[in-house]
Amino acid sequence: MKGGLAPFFVDSFFEDKEDEVTMYKALYSRFLAARPGLLHCAPHSHYYWPDVTREAQLRYWDDAASMADEKWGYLFAERVPAVQQGIAKILNVSSPQQIVFAPNTHELLYRAISTFRYGRPLAVLTTDSEFHSFNRQSRRLEERGNVEVVRVPTEPFDSFAARWRDAVTGRDWDMIFISQVFYNSGVAAPAPSTWLDQVQNDDALIMVDGYHGFGAIPTDWSAYEDRVFYLAGAYKYAQAGEGCCFAVVPKGREFRPEYTGWFADFGSLAKPQDGPVGYAVDGMCMAGATVDLSALYRLDAVLQMWEREGLTSVRVHEYIRELQQAFLVRIDALGDARVNRQTLLENGLETHGHFFTFRFGDAQQVSELAAHLRERGVATDFRNDRLRFGFALYHNAEDYQQIEFE
Repeated sequence: MKGGLAPFFVDSFFEDKEDEVTMYKALYSRFLAARPGLLHCAPHSHYYWPDVTREAQLRYWDDAASMADEKWGYLFAERVPAVQQGIAKILNVSSPQQIVFAPNTHELLYRAISTFRYGRPLAVLTTDSEFHSFNRQSRRLEERGNVEVVRVPTEPFDSFAARWRDAVTGRDWDMIFISQVFYNSGVAAPAPSTWLDQVQNDDALIMVDGYHGFGAIPTDWSAYEDRVFYLAGAYKYAQAGEGCCFAVVPKGREFRPEYTGWFADFGSLAKPQDGPVGYAVDGMCMAGATVDLSALYRLDAVLQMWEREGLTSVRVHEYIRELQQAFLVRIDALGDARVNRQTLLENGLETHGHFFTFRFGDAQQVSELAAHLRERGVATDFRNDRLRFGFALYHNAEDYQQIEFE
């Protein structure tokens, strides 16, 4: 299913590499020891946490004990900026202060939606392959009766880029929402550079769900940071667990979400709280309220670990591509009628996400095969008639010899 959807890849992706690190398992010794004998092929769902995150979790507790309610000033002066800078470096965005955090991307999504005047008609463009949070929320919005949502089918993949561009051009959209990598296939979406100039409404709210991109696909967001929201989080490839999601908020624009909290104007807390509601002039305008920031510590620890280990997005992606090729060699050897190159959903493996999706039979057959694999020490996951295999730094190519379909 080749087609050539335009990737988000940095230009330097194919630069000459140094000797590749081939063994990263030592970084994840605690999770691996806690689940001995299990080949975890579901990091696209929940990535194992590296050992440094445990130390970070304890550090958060110690800081809370030493500072108690005074910790908020320290967190926003020291910890939040450090993680903002780490994310900005990975995405190549120039203004780290435009990055805002929340416990989940859905909170950020709905906060952005609440920037529209309540009750006004909305025209929303998206796809039929968005994750459950947006799919569910958009369907609920349609129940208002004055919200129209147009969903462009992602299949056939070969023609999706052209069909998406035509759809963007065809209407004066209020909101456009698309994934960077589709959760139900692993196929990469066309980059904004291929369609952003066709958006007719300068005020349209444009969002890219980068949850299956950040920490996996080398991504240069510098060309879009003034116009497009980027949503992602730490639960998957950023490896820091749940509770630390973020958005890159377009700079130079005034956002006044109705769904707001005291973090959104943190710098003005000592001032009288009356009259028009004020907002921060940077990404914090989209912030919420009190939250457990231990996940921020964990993400900070992961970002620092990547720096020490030289784990750039380019290097990680290249390592995963090597694992994916080894996996394909293994399934070729097995010759299974269900899981093979013909049932693999893809549109060019050079731009593919960090998991493979195989579609065969019906939901019952897929469920049975997933259970069969789990009984034999291989953890996958499935969505209806699609079986997904993910790839992680805590894998080696030899691990896939454990996979047996019979």
